[in-house]
Amino acid sequence: MEPDKTRDQVARVILERGPATAVELAELLSITPAGIRRHLDGLVADGILEPREAHITSAKQRGRGRPSKVFVMTDGGREKFEHSYDDLAVSALKFMASKSGAHLVKEFAQARADEIERKALKKIASKSSINARVDALTEHLCSEGYSATTNSRGTGLEICQHHCPVAHVAAEFPQLCEAETEVISRMLGTHVQRLATIANGDGVCTTFIPATSRGA
Repeated sequence: MEPDKTRDQVARVILERGPATAVELAELLSITPAGIRRHLDGLVADGILEPREAHITSAKQRGRGRPSKVFVMTDGGREKFEHSYDDLAVSALKFMASKSGAHLVKEFAQARADEIERKALKKIASKSSINARVDALTEHLCSEGYSATTNSRGTGLEICQHHCPVAHVAAEFPQLCEAETEVISRMLGTHVQRLATIANGDGVCTTFIPATSRGA
């Protein structure tokens, strides 16, 4: 595989799957550790990726010693790799809305949210407590490339999505975020509050689950 194509593939994996370590990328792309690090160094130098401390989400992970750094897509890198797809999606939704089809945009957003629910419910349905449902949903979002974590916030919980595959489209059409928030509430069986979104310029999408829900 040509170097430039391999480098683009490394960036594309992080864009679609969310933050990843050098070891994970090497395994996914069948590249030697030394090879993957050369590509990562180049992508970091060009401002497309940046290294960050890994988020530790479980006691099991905390017991493994110092975690490896993860590589995440920068705003500039996301713009470079996403815009060709996002521009088409935005144009299509704008066309739908311009043809007296504003309701179609909402229906599209709802259909996308329903698909998220359909996939996630397999993991959530068997969980009896809100904490277990939150953990299961977070795990599912990670598997879908959202790089999600669960944190305590006051006496409540929050789900943080550190990557959003549709951020640029959602910036134009907030219906996507609204439908996603509604489906998260429905899956968890309680009211939730969206505190921040990447589409709105925040660094992370944050959904708060109030303290009154934690004992459910």
